[in-house]
Amino acid sequence: MVDTVTFTVITAFYLLTIAYLGYLGYKKTKQSDDYMVCGRKISPLVLALSYGATFISTSAIVGFGGIAALYGMGITWLTVLTIGVGVFVAFVVYGKKIRRIGQATGAVTFPDLFGKVFKCEKLRVGASAIILLGMPLYTAAILIGGAHFINTTLGIGYDTSLLAFAIIVAIYVIGGGLIAVMYTDAMQGAIMLVGMLILLVLTYVVLGGVTNANQELTDMASLMPAGLAAGGMVGWTAMPTLGSPIWWTLISTIVLCVGIGVLAQPQLSVRFMTVSNDRALNRGVLIGSIFVLVMLTSAFTIGALSNVYFWNEEGVLAVTAAGNVDAIIPLFINSAMPDSFVIVFMLALLAAAMSTLSSLFHNMGTTLGYDLYKMTYGRKKKIVQRSAKRVSQIGAIVMILISVALAFQMPPDIIARATAMFMGLCAAALLPALTYALYIKDPDSRPAGASMLVGASAWMLWTLFVHARESSIIGLSELLFGTAAVLGHPYDVMNPIVVALPLSVAALAVMHYRLKRQG
Repeated sequence: MVDTVTFTVITAFYLLTIAYLGYLGYKKTKQSDDYMVCGRKISPLVLALSYGATFISTSAIVGFGGIAALYGMGITWLTVLTIGVGVFVAFVVYGKKIRRIGQATGAVTFPDLFGKVFKCEKLRVGASAIILLGMPLYTAAILIGGAHFINTTLGIGYDTSLLAFAIIVAIYVIGGGLIAVMYTDAMQGAIMLVGMLILLVLTYVVLGGVTNANQELTDMASLMPAGLAAGGMVGWTAMPTLGSPIWWTLISTIVLCVGIGVLAQPQLSVRFMTVSNDRALNRGVLIGSIFVLVMLTSAFTIGALSNVYFWNEEGVLAVTAAGNVDAIIPLFINSAMPDSFVIVFMLALLAAAMSTLSSLFHNMGTTLGYDLYKMTYGRKKKIVQRSAKRVSQIGAIVMILISVALAFQMPPDIIARATAMFMGLCAAALLPALTYALYIKDPDSRPAGASMLVGASAWMLWTLFVHARESSIIGLSELLFGTAAVLGHPYDVMNPIVVALPLSVAALAVMHYRLKRQG
């Protein structure tokens, strides 16, 4: 347990700063555009830090850090893909187009962009449905990560930690809108960056230096549990055997889902609408790349090296010491780090969770309140514009309650899996249609609709009946066919994105070609 007085003082200062930034957001939120897209006046530094802090959350630090402890350094390929795709391609190829089209059409949300570009309210509803069905799963995972660390560090009950965590974030999101979200994100991003760098350095100090720690981890290959070895693991500093179950899990579920899915994340795409020019996006690329490099590389390295610490101290691997992968990073920090740093890193971890949570709360609120409300009362445009902020706040409250309820029901070891599920769904259902909307002149709604329908359906069917990690828990395949997964290896370990995304692209291409031939 950490020193209560010190923790209270530091946390109080942190929360007062959050409250002040939330108040600034509240004061600057005068119109609907302010609440939705910050009046399109955000600076490049705030944009980049907010984008990075929203993307890198407890799912990366706790969830994927725990996965690194289980599967080793091979997960570092996610860092490579994230910088290349999640930052450079996202900002330069997608971000600039989203900003320009958003400004030209007056779009203020992700579904709003779809509705206005395609001139089709059905696509607005389709995009909204995907967000409202999938995002609470991701949101619940972030809540679980923050609550786990509070519970482990302070000994506060898990249920109390989760509820208090959600309430604090909800207050400034509902009151201050996206301006408050991005201001607090930027500050939280800076805390995260410093905290992770210190944690990486201290980890190597505790383990006797970079060379010694890395060599010890390499030498632990002989300690590989039989189950992991049978799945394809050959060591924590080497990639699993090509084509093995763990290789498919690492590449298809972790690397591809997150590395590609980031391009169609509604809560990230809307950030590109908050700046006034392309120059701000260009400047944001370098800042965002450095942030992602430090955060992900540190989290994955620390996760893998936790095996060295627990083996030396307790004679067991990290997952055995912690009980489940989501508990590895919190336990390692509380066991190996000095109490003074535990307090600092707790704030960094809370900052990571709060930055992502605030964005998800805001995005779900605007989707439910603004987009679906606008669809229902589309003919009364003056009413919609006048009440957009209020209905978005109500929508946020509803979706927060749903996410909290879901968090209490979700099983252990869910953080990384839930993150990959949501990002994979977004990639399959939204990415081809988004690309089509941005790069085809006068895009037709029918190819986009076909792509969204095929992508979402294929993802859902593969999740329910083929991908064993989910189908075995859901149980529908067992109920209907008497087996946890209807297809064997490698399909049962192949993430839905591998099938659903190509089918989504094919549906869009075929429909576009047919319409083009018809004239």
